[in-house]
Amino acid sequence: MPGLFFPHNNMTELNGKDDCKFAEGKIHTKKQKAFGADLKNYLKCMVPHIESRIKTSNSRNVMLSAEEVIQWSQSLEKLLSSQRGQSVFWEFLKSEFSEENIEFWLACEDYKKTTSDHLHGKAERIYEEFVQSNAIKQINIDYQMREATAKRAQNPTHTSFDEAQKTVYILMERDSYPRFLKSKAYLTLLNQLQTNTSK
Repeated sequence: MPGLFFPHNNMTELNGKDDCKFAEGKIHTKKQKAFGADLKNYLKCMVPHIESRIKTSNSRNVMLSAEEVIQWSQSLEKLLSSQRGQSVFWEFLKSEFSEENIEFWLACEDYKKTTSDHLHGKAERIYEEFVQSNAIKQINIDYQMREATAKRAQNPTHTSFDEAQKTVYILMERDSYPRFLKSKAYLTLLNQLQTNTSK
């Protein structure tokens, strides 16, 4: 690896090409681990709810009941009112590369509960992450709504993102949600829970 500096006491241990490759491999592994930790920390800062969703999803089979999962099929509102439902739906949307929709919806729900002195910072973060035209997780809204939301975010109130949130909700309700109910992930989970209940 060009440009790497090895301390003198380690140089004696690196006697051949194999040793160098081994050392480079160790450094590469350390870099991968560091990058992974940085990425995890970034995600925890940018989307604080994701970690709790992942933890919930890992233990959902223990805690979930067939009745709760059946309720998810009644409406998107029922699904999103369940924390475990949010987690399972997030995983489904991730498999379709559209998890920005639920992440934006959840960020808006969190935003509505924000105290007035923190509104400006959160509005800026939501705008930069989801709304602006070059956002990392840009949501699917038209130009007029993007511009209107940008203006509202500059002088934020608790309703600054309501229209955009409603649009994204309708998009999920009409598009992703029906597919989710027919998906292998949902049907398999429901079948497993019903089988466990009947035992």
